Order: sequence, then C-alpha cells, then structure tokens
Amino acid sequence: MRKNIFIFLFVLFSVPSFCQVQKSTALLIPQPVSVENGNGEFILNNRTSIVITSEDASVKRVASFLSHKLSAVTGYPMRIAVSHLQKGPLANVIRLSIIRDTTIGNEGYRLRVTPREVTISANKPAGLFYGLQTFYQLLPDEVESDHPVRNVKWMLPAATIMDYPRFGWRGLMFDVSRHFFTKDDVKRFIDDMVKYKYNLLHLHLTDDEGWRIEINGLPKLTEVGAWRVKKVGYFGTFSAPKPDEPRNYGGFYTQDDIREIVKYASDRFVNILPEIDVPGHSLAAVASYPELSCTADAVNYHVRSGEPIMDWSHGQPPIALIDNTLCPANEKVYEFLDKVMTQVAQLFPFEYIHVGGDECPKNFWEKSDSVKALMQREGLKNMDEVQSYFEKRLEKIVESKGKKFMGWDEILQGGLAPNATVMSWRGMAGGIAAAKMNHDVVMSPTDFAYLDYMQGDPVIEPRVYATLLLNKAYQFEPVPDGVDPKFIKGGQANLWTEQVYNMRHMEYMVWPRAMAISEVLWSPKKDRNWDSFSGRVEDHFKRLDAAETKYAPSMYDPIFAAVKTDSGKLQIELSTQIKGLEIHYSFDNSFPDNFYPTYTAPLVPPEDAVMLKVITYRGNKVMGRMISMPIAEMDRRAGIKK
Repeated sequence: MRKNIFIFLFVLFSVPSFCQVQKSTALLIPQPVSVENGNGEFILNNRTSIVITSEDASVKRVASFLSHKLSAVTGYPMRIAVSHLQKGPLANVIRLSIIRDTTIGNEGYRLRVTPREVTISANKPAGLFYGLQTFYQLLPDEVESDHPVRNVKWMLPAATIMDYPRFGWRGLMFDVSRHFFTKDDVKRFIDDMVKYKYNLLHLHLTDDEGWRIEINGLPKLTEVGAWRVKKVGYFGTFSAPKPDEPRNYGGFYTQDDIREIVKYASDRFVNILPEIDVPGHSLAAVASYPELSCTADAVNYHVRSGEPIMDWSHGQPPIALIDNTLCPANEKVYEFLDKVMTQVAQLFPFEYIHVGGDECPKNFWEKSDSVKALMQREGLKNMDEVQSYFEKRLEKIVESKGKKFMGWDEILQGGLAPNATVMSWRGMAGGIAAAKMNHDVVMSPTDFAYLDYMQGDPVIEPRVYATLLLNKAYQFEPVPDGVDPKFIKGGQANLWTEQVYNMRHMEYMVWPRAMAISEVLWSPKKDRNWDSFSGRVEDHFKRLDAAETKYAPSMYDPIFAAVKTDSGKLQIELSTQIKGLEIHYSFDNSFPDNFYPTYTAPLVPPEDAVMLKVITYRGNKVMGRMISMPIAEMDRRAGIKK
C-alpha cells in the first residue's frame, strides 16, 4: 500500500503543473470582423514548424518574426520551411499563405485554427503580419514575455476568423521633441503599437523645446536646437534657466538613426509621418538661426526649458511673450525650409510630410515692418491670411519633393492650401469643414484622442490640463454625420510629452486608451460595445503584465461628481466606468476596505469631515486605487465657498 501511495505521489508531483486557462476568441482587441468558434485546440510543441508558400522577402520576414517570438518564449526550435502547396500532408504546422481574396483587402487576413494546423492567409504580407497579432492573442498571456517561460501549455482554440480594417490610417503620434526619446525607445513604441494593428507612427520631431533631426548643412539645429536645461515639475511653470545652467538635456537622431527607425518600422508594416512644426512652435529653430525670425531680439533666445513663453488667458491663438515663429516675410525662411524638406523627404518614404501650422501667435508679426510690407505687396487683409500665404508657399516646397502636404486644422484659417490634407485636433469642426471642401482629413480630436490628458481624477493622476477617460476614448467616431466618408482617411491618437519624462510614464499614458482607439479604427462600427470592450481590456492587462509594459488602472477608479443642493450643501455622487464594482468609503480619515460602507446613494459629508476616502472592489478583490478626496476640493467643484 505504501508503495502505491509513493508511486502516486511521485507521478503527481512529476507532471508539470499547467494552470493556464485556454484563451477565447471573445477576448481579442481589436475585435475581428467575423469569428466562428471550432472544436478542440492547436497545441504548440517542439515538433511545430512554420511553412510559407511564398519566397517573397516580406513573407519570409513575417515568418522570421513568428519563429523568433515563439522560439524565445517556448524554447521550441520553430523551423521555417518553404512549400508552394497551399495544403499539405504535414501536421502540427503554422502555415502562412499569400492568396487572392477581394473581400479582405491589402491589410486583411483569414486565420483558421484546427487541432492539426494553423493557417494564416492574406493578399499581402501586411495582412499576414496582422493575422499574427491575432494569433498571439489567442495564445496564453505569457507569449508576451521576452524570455523562456516554463510549465505553459501553448495552446489556442480552434476557430475561423475573417478580418480587415475599417480605416487605412490608424495612427499614433509620439512627441519626441518636448522630451527626447532614443531610437530604441521609438522601436519599443513601434513594437507595442503593432500588437493592436496600428500602421502609422506620427513623429513630432520639432518644437520650442527641441529640434530632433539632423539636417546636413544646418548644424546648429542639433548643436543648439537639440539641447536645453533639465527641469522637473509642472511644465509651463518652470523658472527661467539661469545663464550658467548647463544646456545638456536633450538629444537628436542622426540621419542614420532615422534610416534605422524607418527600416524597423517598415519591416513591421508601419509608415512614419514626420512632422516639422512651423511657423509657430519654432523656437528651437529660431534659437539656432535667429535670422529666421521677424524679431531682432531673437539673437538672445534659447531653446525653451519649460518656462512660460505664451499667454493663453485670451484663448487661441496665444499671445507670445517671445517670438517663437518663423518670419513669413523672410525669403531666408523658405530657403531654410526647402533645405529641410529636401532631406526629410529623402529620409522618410511615406507619402506625407506634416508641417504643423498650429497655435501660431501673430502678435510679433503685427509689429513687423517686413510683414506689413508683405501684406501690402500680396494684398493680405489680416494675419490669418499671412499664415495662409506661408502655408501655400510651404505646400509648393513640400510637393516639389514629391510629397503631400498635411497640417493641423489651423491651416484652414485664411484659406486652405489647394491640395492640403487636414489633421483635425480642435474637435471635429476643422475636419468637417475640410471634408466639405473635398480635402482629405485625419481625425484626432482632443476630446477623444489626446493621450496626454489625465485618465482619471486630478487628485490621483499626474496633473495635466484636461481629462480623457477610457470610456470616452471608446466613443470616438472618425466619420461625423453628414460628411462623405471617402474624405476621412482614418484617425489618430496623439501623445504630447510636455509632462512625460520617460518610457514607463509614456506606457502609462498610452495604455489602455490606445486599445480603445485601435478598435475604433479597425473594427466594424456596428459591433462596438463598451461592456464587451472593457472586459477584454481587463484580460489584456495580464498580457501587458507579461510584457512588463506599464498601464493605467484608472478604469477601476470611481468618478466623482460634486453637486450643490438647493439648501446650499455639498452632495457627492460616485460612479464607475465599468460594471460590477463596489465602491467603499470613509469620512473618518481611515483607509476603507470591503468591510466599510458600500456606496449606494449620493453622500452628504458629515459636518466637520475633511476627507473622503474611496476604493473599489469586485467581491473580495481590490480593483481600484485608494483615492483621498479633500472635502474642500469637492466644495470648490460644486461652487460652494466657505
């Protein structure tokens, strides 16, 4: 008897412990066009091989990506073989096939999983690549690890998926000017975005805080324009740098760096849109070459380190405290831009160059004799028309390099350049106006797509000037009512980095909101469902954990609303973005848990209470963060003065 028990225990503890739960097709982000669940599962093992049916270099590269990723995490060899047969006798294979299928377009794919094989089919290698992203999501979360993971059953459920994107332009903007991010940082950004089928990286390369791209023949752009004094705190409120403070914070990309980044992106079917932001936001250029300014005092200017340089109290456009603009009346400016655009066009193969055009202050132009002379000579009636004159000349320069001209929606003011494409950021109005003028549009409105905005309540989030909750980002609709969809190229989420100092914080700001935008831009509009999406996001948090990617847990935090009652008292209303959460609270300065009162109705603070503390639970599990909300802050929001 003892012997039998011993044998039983030996067998029990010798068998690997597989605790992974099989992934479901219902957990995919973005949601595919169609899914049919099958029976059984496909299991990866050390005999699994990859078969490709084309010797196209891009197909081989996709297969290589697959082999490398799976080998790294499973430890299995994942050999690649070429077979021109669409089907064969082999079992336990992952087959990548180029087909002809008018249904799925150039970026679509078909994915079929059976217990015997996985087949990913597409018209183009890009489709195979996006099919791989879905394939990875069907595997256990540990596939996102960058090192071998033991005791995992590498299985995925049987299914048939047909999928293609709603929009061709699915973009993320990464501001590398306000803070410099290395080429390896940019590569990591690309690696993360393609997991959710983004295909466009918008690089904001120049601004008041730094010029980030080497331009041959204009060495001061990087010798001077790429460097500033390091400051921390709240951007825009920093003290002005002292003359003796070192300007050694920053950096730039050499042209070889740019070529390397472009190649890296291209290999992953990502286009890069370069932005050279002019005529405003140009202090780094002006500090490097003061002769580009209309203002004589520009010889004393420096690259901005985050000190105030604009007065926003009167709205847009701002009133400049120093002149951060290129002079539209100076021919040297157009010679400068011609040189810059020549090299930018050579470095970036994408069809567009973005030229900014946003937030251009004009108060220094109003004082400029040369601008006044330009207005008289060209018959320009106001400063908006002066900027329009600048944009139209710049469009000709850009087009002379074989590129298309794109700018923020301010380029509409004073008259839109003939062939311009508009990126609409100040809401949807600019994009609507441009589309009705038969101009192409990319929608990236602040109220849905600005990833630098806070993700939750200001008392707990890093302070920025506005808030964008995950559920609001998911409401983004790029095609407004009454607009011809053929002029809407797609949409984009933008990450400005004034308050983003490092990659970990970048990740925190991007995820999970970029998941919401990815589904908006890829998946059918009719299938959009917040409850479904938020549940899938929760599952994808485990994938981000496996990848050691930081993300914001803000979707679990309660939302505060302060109300002034008819009797003048404060009433606090609490809600949540997602279903199934309980909110527990205290007014006695202690830290609540699930044994504390549960929020069921609006709260009236006790007379002398100074703090409301809240936390969310699901059953016995903590979900949200402990939030300490001062009663004085609630009074302020309700308009109650004490």
